[in-house]
Amino acid sequence: MATRKPAAKAKPVAKKSAVKAKPAAKKPAARSSVKKGTKYECGICGMIVSVDTVCGCAGVCDLICCGKQMKVKKQA
Repeated sequence: MATRKPAAKAKPVAKKSAVKAKPAAKKPAARSSVKKGTKYECGICGMIVSVDTVCGCAGVCDLICCGKQMKVKKQA
């Protein structure tokens, strides 16, 4: 017959301390590259769009016209 080893004693689990951990520091929101007054032009129909209010999105907002992304109008 096989002999069994005695069961290992469970190690005591450390109690959580009463001190609360600091929450992780928040990264500042990425700013949109669009600025107030920027003008965009459609390369197909020629429509021009002027930015009056910046939305504050973290990413870049695409302006689409005629199925293509509008490009920043160059100042003449």
